[in-house]
Amino acid sequence: MDYGMIAKYFIKNAIPRCAAAAVLLAALSGCATHAHADDLEDFWIAVQNDRPATVQKLLARGAITVNTPTPATNPPLIEAIKFDSWAVYDLLLKDPHINLNQKNAVGETPLMYLAIKGETDRMRALIDRGAEVNQPGWTALHYAATKGYDDAVRLLLDHYAYIDAEAPDKTTPLMMAMKYNHPSTVKLLLDEGADGYFRNAAGKNAADVAREAGNTILANDFVERLNAERRRKLGR
Repeated sequence: MDYGMIAKYFIKNAIPRCAAAAVLLAALSGCATHAHADDLEDFWIAVQNDRPATVQKLLARGAITVNTPTPATNPPLIEAIKFDSWAVYDLLLKDPHINLNQKNAVGETPLMYLAIKGETDRMRALIDRGAEVNQPGWTALHYAATKGYDDAVRLLLDHYAYIDAEAPDKTTPLMMAMKYNHPSTVKLLLDEGADGYFRNAAGKNAADVAREAGNTILANDFVERLNAERRRKLGR
């Protein structure tokens, strides 16, 4: 057998063919990557502009899922809530693989986004489907209290939200209601047993937080209530 002839044939024919095949595969891979990138861009545009038909079409291709995050790591469900894309929101919820508790980069959940928008009915439906009310750090109750959405606060408390949940800096929902001057929310939280004496990581209580925000009247009323409750307990 003439191995030299075989080697020459291989060099002349096989190697160029292999190289051509490699170039072709690389080109096809590049096309696929580009197409996927285009689909992702179209997907997020559709989510943000509430176009459920386009979202459904892109999901059907299989490369994107209902849990694929944005470049900023917002899950589709959060992105839909953020842009009030409620038709897309409803479509996403129909998918059995949807992660109702998927968090973004800062630990926010879909329920938290609904809470800060005061979407009480949608919150209730999400909780009924298994959305978690409590988590370490910031919670949906913090967010509802921040905006003074009393119905949302009640809903969360009815589903065993921890009333004195601590943010990373030990801020509580009560402190957020005080900071943003929501007297009815403050009353609701106190009526339900919130700790008015709790202090955050800076050593400040809810009255201090309110005064720092310029809510002096609310702070004074708050202290007056705590003092009255203390006198009552002491029998004075």
